[in-house]
Amino acid sequence: MVRSRMARVAGVRTAWRVIDDGEFFCAECGGDRCYRRLAGRRRLTVLGVPVLPRGTAEPVVECAGCHRHFPTTALEVPTTTQLAGLLRDAVHAVVLGVLTVGGGDVRAGRRAAVQAVHEAGFPECTEERLLTLQAALGCHRPLAFDHELRTTIGALTGHLLAPGRERLLLLGARVALADGPYRAAERALLYTVGEALRLPPTDTERLLTAAAAARA
Repeated sequence: MVRSRMARVAGVRTAWRVIDDGEFFCAECGGDRCYRRLAGRRRLTVLGVPVLPRGTAEPVVECAGCHRHFPTTALEVPTTTQLAGLLRDAVHAVVLGVLTVGGGDVRAGRRAAVQAVHEAGFPECTEERLLTLQAALGCHRPLAFDHELRTTIGALTGHLLAPGRERLLLLGARVALADGPYRAAERALLYTVGEALRLPPTDTERLLTAAAAARA
C-alpha cells in the first residue's frame, strides 16, 4: 500500500520527441504501417512535475496503427512493398542470367523467361526488352555480371525461408530447361544462384535434378 502511494507521488517518466517518420512493417499489426521514430529523456517526477533528469531512453519506433513501441531494428525489416520489389529484382536477375548464358536463341526459352518475369511483377516486360537486356549483359565481363547477380539475390535471401529460396532456384531451372537439358553454362549459373541463396550444394543439385526429372 505504501509503495503504491509512493508510486503515485514520485516516479520516473519518459518524455518522447519525434526524430523522423515513415513506413515500416509492424509485426503486431501484421502489415505495413506508418511509424514515428522517437527519442526520449527520463525525468524524475514528483506529483506529476518533472524535477530531475534521469538520462536518455533508447530510441523506439512507434506504430501509428497499434501505438506499440518497437526497437529501431524493426526498421531493418522490409515492408511488404519493399519485399515485393526485392523479389521482382531477384527473379528478373535470375531469369535474365539464365537467358544470357543459355544464348536466348530458342523461342521456348524466351517464352518461359518472359512468363517468369511477368509473374514476378513485371507485366510490361516484353521478349524484345529481355533480348535487349540480354545483349547488354553479354557485353559485360563475367566477374561483373556474377557480382551483380549475387548482390541482387543476396538483398532478398535473408528475408526468405528455405522453401522460398528453393522456389527461386527452381524458377531459374525451369527457364533453363524450357529449351532442352541444362547447358554447362546454365548449370554453372544456377549453382551461383544457389550459393547466393545460401543453399548447400547438395540441395542445389537435388533441386536441379528434380526439375530436370519433372521436365522429362
